[in-house]
Amino acid sequence: MTTFEGFPKKTLTFLRGIERNNTREWFEDHRTDYERFWLQPARDFVDAAGVALQKVAPVSYEPKVNGSIFRINRDTRFAQDKRPYKTYLDIWFWEGAARRTAVSGFYLRLSPKHIAIGAGAHRFGPDRLATYRSAAADPTSGAALAKVVQKVGRAGWPVKGEHYRRLPAGLEATTDLQARLLRHNALWCGEDETVPGELHDRTFVRFAIDRWKKLAPLHRWLVDSLD
Repeated sequence: MTTFEGFPKKTLTFLRGIERNNTREWFEDHRTDYERFWLQPARDFVDAAGVALQKVAPVSYEPKVNGSIFRINRDTRFAQDKRPYKTYLDIWFWEGAARRTAVSGFYLRLSPKHIAIGAGAHRFGPDRLATYRSAAADPTSGAALAKVVQKVGRAGWPVKGEHYRRLPAGLEATTDLQARLLRHNALWCGEDETVPGELHDRTFVRFAIDRWKKLAPLHRWLVDSLD
């Protein structure tokens, strides 16, 4: 079993390179760098952080591409932007039976200049959106959600996901906060930070866990209320 020793500085070098040279030819010429500095440390991080996250939530994780590691290839079939590769690394830990259907989880995004650490649901499908609205409108679970939102907000993590201008038909809000939450089509927290020095050594696991702990109440409400 490998040990996570941090993301090498050459991980950022590779990401900067693919940002400047986003072509299949460049990628193939630097495939060894991809495997050594992008893929392998991501696997090691998933293994180490997945174990540590068990103390925060019973998450699932898979240290592989299309598991906890999102593929670097972009889906360009219906996109105007035809660049073939992402210029960042996305990692995901989820709670539930399957990665694709999990209601919430914890994520990390690493780009050349920033990291983003967060938790929650970035999009509700139609059925889950209906369940979310019912839970947010319910006097008991809605009040619990308001407390969670205020708690993570005080910790410096404002919730995001407001999408609609008006309340859904048939629903009423008793507070401004409840009205805002009912206009969401997603519910998550995550903030960009300048790449920290901890990224390059083993303490980055603790760095990420400390932030995920602050977001755990939001994750817990989503799983308990919607799953």
